[in-house]
Amino acid sequence: MTLNPHLPLVYHPNYSFNFDPKHRFVMSKFANLYQHVKQLGLIGDNLIRPQLGSHDALSNVHCEQYLHDLWHNTLDESAMRRIGLPWSHELMARTVTAPQGTLQTARLALRHGIACHLAGGTHHAHYDFGSGFCMVNDLAFTAQSLINSGEVTNVLIFDLDVHQGDGTAAMLEHQHYAYTCSIHCEKNFPFRKPPSDLDIGLRNNMQDDEYLGVIDDTLSFLLKQVNPDIVLYDAGVDVWQQDGLGKLDISWQGIEKRDHLVFKRCLEHNTAVASVIEGGYDRDHLRLAKRHGIVIEQAAKF
Repeated sequence: MTLNPHLPLVYHPNYSFNFDPKHRFVMSKFANLYQHVKQLGLIGDNLIRPQLGSHDALSNVHCEQYLHDLWHNTLDESAMRRIGLPWSHELMARTVTAPQGTLQTARLALRHGIACHLAGGTHHAHYDFGSGFCMVNDLAFTAQSLINSGEVTNVLIFDLDVHQGDGTAAMLEHQHYAYTCSIHCEKNFPFRKPPSDLDIGLRNNMQDDEYLGVIDDTLSFLLKQVNPDIVLYDAGVDVWQQDGLGKLDISWQGIEKRDHLVFKRCLEHNTAVASVIEGGYDRDHLRLAKRHGIVIEQAAKF
């Protein structure tokens, strides 16, 4: 298959900024991903820049006091340790802009059938606290925004990061029009896992064939049962066998097959699908960018 250079892509330059290159969270991966996708010939007039966000806009899903303290750097030390990122004005700018990027991606997917965000997937952020490198939850924000506006009737969040989407599950627990599904490594962070609508905990060291079978069976079932207007697809690449924080044994080719399968099943069902990149950890920063680029390459084949 050839790659479609007209795939809608969403990216903002403030996603990457000057940041400790030895930190476990590789802030440069967003800029490196942009460059990688550009080298593939997939960036042109199809690139959309989201509007700059504000912390006030996130109050439809987050506690206003938490947003105020986060924005003004008045969270206590333990709250910042739980997040795991050093506060800065640059970090705040990207933190409030990325959810707008995921929302823009979802709206493009509703219009075109498929769209990809070169960021997003901050699924460990909760209503009134951040965790696991996540300060605010772009998936919950996007789902709630689309439901509130009447742009959709129901949303399926299909989370394939190696870590359970605890924040998304907790924040949307009482939102009947958002269905949360997390397929993750059971014996991994977070150690307290609030229930999603559907959680599938995988055993350590699971390999490609079994993994892909679980994903195909689950997504096919949910597309029929939930019949969502849109799937928000969290395409974490920390399932890779050499990832620094993953405990599965999924090959590079397995991730390619997974992403292709998700897009294929959604489009077969005539369901719009918007992807975000979420987790991936690697001391080789360029290799990490290429790993995150898999989902965009697979989307471009459609």
